Amino acid sequence: MANLKPDEIKVILATDCGSTTTKAILIEFKDGEYRLTTRGEAPTTVESPIEDVTKGVLNAVTELSELSGRKLLDENERIITPANGNVGTDIYISTSSAGGGLQMMVAGVVRKMTAESAERAALGAGAIVMDVIASNDKRLPHQQIERIRHLRPDMILLAGGIDGGAMTHVVELAELIAAADPRPRLGSSYLLPVIYAGNNAAQEAITATLGKKVDLKITPNLRPVLERENLLPAREEIHNLFLEHVMAQAPGYKKLMDWTDAPIMPTPGAVGNIIKTIADINDIEAVGVDIGGATTDIFSVFRPDGKEGVFNRTVSANLGMSYSISNVFAESSMKNVLRWMAFKMDERDLRNRVKNKMIRPTTIPQSMEELIFEQAIAREALRLAFVQHKNFATQLKGVQQQRTIADAFKQEGSGKTLVNMMTLNMLIGSGGVLSHAPRRNQAASMIIDSFQPEGITRLAVDSIFMMPQLGVLAEVHPKAATEVFDKDCLVHLGTCVALVGEIKKSGMDVMNYSLNLPDGTKVSGTLKHGDMKLIKLGLDENDQPLTARATLEPIRGLDVGAGPGNKMETALPGGVVGIILDGRGRPLIISEDEETRVSDLRRWIDELEIYPEGAVTHSYALAEDVAAG
Repeated sequence: MANLKPDEIKVILATDCGSTTTKAILIEFKDGEYRLTTRGEAPTTVESPIEDVTKGVLNAVTELSELSGRKLLDENERIITPANGNVGTDIYISTSSAGGGLQMMVAGVVRKMTAESAERAALGAGAIVMDVIASNDKRLPHQQIERIRHLRPDMILLAGGIDGGAMTHVVELAELIAAADPRPRLGSSYLLPVIYAGNNAAQEAITATLGKKVDLKITPNLRPVLERENLLPAREEIHNLFLEHVMAQAPGYKKLMDWTDAPIMPTPGAVGNIIKTIADINDIEAVGVDIGGATTDIFSVFRPDGKEGVFNRTVSANLGMSYSISNVFAESSMKNVLRWMAFKMDERDLRNRVKNKMIRPTTIPQSMEELIFEQAIAREALRLAFVQHKNFATQLKGVQQQRTIADAFKQEGSGKTLVNMMTLNMLIGSGGVLSHAPRRNQAASMIIDSFQPEGITRLAVDSIFMMPQLGVLAEVHPKAATEVFDKDCLVHLGTCVALVGEIKKSGMDVMNYSLNLPDGTKVSGTLKHGDMKLIKLGLDENDQPLTARATLEPIRGLDVGAGPGNKMETALPGGVVGIILDGRGRPLIISEDEETRVSDLRRWIDELEIYPEGAVTHSYALAEDVAAG
């Protein structure tokens, strides 16, 4: 790439090398703005018989070239740069999760303190954390050593102790790693990378213990004092080692790294990067979720006390919609899945559906009953993953709350959760079950039911899962990344308005509302407890949300963001679904009485137009027939 300034970059080629599919997108500067113009895809070629990831990239780029009419490859199958007229691209960038992505182990002295900080650093860099070794994890040393040997991670992050503090425990962890003599997952011709990000006073002892056994890198302590984290240096080192070691060992990646104009990022790290970039640029709090077949990733940016945004990512490795569906069912329980079924369902039938999905994990629903069942499972997978995320995304305890050494070795959390649903501005969904739901209303309903937003929250989904490419683009051209993210990546679903507070009587009035729509129409009424109300308000000619001026008056004790009982006047953006008023209360409680539950669900389905008219009634009749034998 020529040394182009950001405003000189007019054509951008980006790929995401996934485990099964390589996706390519073309972004061009047209009519004064950056827009997605073309997309293509091809099978990933990291495994035999081809074993060269660049072949899949070339196939995807060839399709992109044919669809766009822009010549992107020369006669030697090299990407043409820079762009000249209708030929070539100014920059080429890529992300990757092929070959299983980045797999790490982390080790720290105290499981709920330094080890938790190390886990946050690894997850934020886009890694899958295979295991966490801690001095107080109740495993014997020989068990920990065997575990390190067995897992064969791509790299290990070691942390422990505050700067200048005691060294004994972190050196003992280093001795465990040395005794395990771990071998890397890809290739045996190089030493396993180990990053030490702990007590600076122990650096010499760590080097003496591990220096000749592993490829040791030392970074600043990620927990220099008890009440502060410094994760960025460790994350940057993880990215560097990912390129130098992991990517360099994977088939064809060395060639791909020569092609790209920016470092290749792990796909989850890139998704987290675009979420954080958007949150920082717009000064908002955001939660993003990517629900896949085997895992569910959740990303969040919250601003405790109005400070700089704190980014967190969690991977729920056992919660997914195909390969892990049985884990969702087992962890959630039959009762919790059934509560989302808008008709009576035989338990045996439900179990059979789960088993069928386990046998054929890549199948998609072929009937309305299957779709309703799959979306019920999705609600539970999302709910459980978010519970895990809230438990992990925590504030550090302040000086006045510091624990003694005895307290530190107890298995207790490191502080209260950062997740504050009342201050959350935007929820973004991604993954097949959300992005490709037959109706966008279904995606909105799943997001609301599982995350239970409070107050006023905007809802959106990633239209074609281009967040990874935009995440790496944000590193080199934030303006292009944010423009495409907002105009082509996001499908704006609308806004959810949800009341928070104790509701003492079912069916009581909970809020008066009045909305002035852009066309001059006025919509007003009273929301009752247990009801939902959809007010349709779509997009303008540029696919951006139209906005209504709203006056919201909750009853005494209930809050929509201005404090309990306080009236709020605000702007409410619409979307392809519209504005959803949710009077069901928080936490959301579904009746355990089957007749009441079915009646409530069908009422909400009809109001939000989640399924085609009559579809649930038909499914209800079929389920009754099955139950009757």
